[in-house]
Amino acid sequence: MNPLNHVAIIMDGNGRWGLKHKNSRNKGHKAGLHTLEKIIKESIKQKIRYLTLYAFSTENWRRPKKEINYLFKLLENFLLNKINELHGQNIKLKIIGVKNFSNKLNKLLKSSEKKTLKNTKLQINLALNYGSKFEILNAFNMINKNNDKINEKNLRKHLQTKNIPDPEILIRTGNTKRLSNFLLWQLAYTEIFFEKKLWPEFNEKNYINIIKKYKTIKRNFGKI
Repeated sequence: MNPLNHVAIIMDGNGRWGLKHKNSRNKGHKAGLHTLEKIIKESIKQKIRYLTLYAFSTENWRRPKKEINYLFKLLENFLLNKINELHGQNIKLKIIGVKNFSNKLNKLLKSSEKKTLKNTKLQINLALNYGSKFEILNAFNMINKNNDKINEKNLRKHLQTKNIPDPEILIRTGNTKRLSNFLLWQLAYTEIFFEKKLWPEFNEKNYINIIKKYKTIKRNFGKI
């Protein structure tokens, strides 16, 4: 049975679900938060140590400004209302990506990370303004700046996921089969599960079924 420490999720389909059921993309984003809370709870039950969530990519800035503002307001409210609860559950929050948001959100992200820094039950890596190509290029630039040798060890040292094990599982909801510039280096040997359901429809049973499937896969890593 394969060990499982790290699950990464591309939470796709909020907007489409919102248009279909509520005639509003924003209501889909709000509904997606309920799914997120369920998956966090189930991750703790499954004794998963790391959960990496693709919340906002570098490409998402191309979306309408009103939708972007709503997403960040939703995140602000979530952190204000839930960070004490997450802290009480011994959950650590880490932001990966470039923090160039409003002063209010930047301060809130920083304080949330600081508050939960020493927690150990589950680490949630929230990918905000994250793009894997930028992350890899930045790592090479840092290697060059430090006059270090270009090798895997030094590259990993400058990734935003430094000291975080690579995911064993990637789940992408929304019936879309691509990686969308997410953890391109880290997913080299990850088992990938594309889920037809939109993110607000995804539930604990779906999550558990994927975990069960993963544990039965023979993982060779190039061997026979």
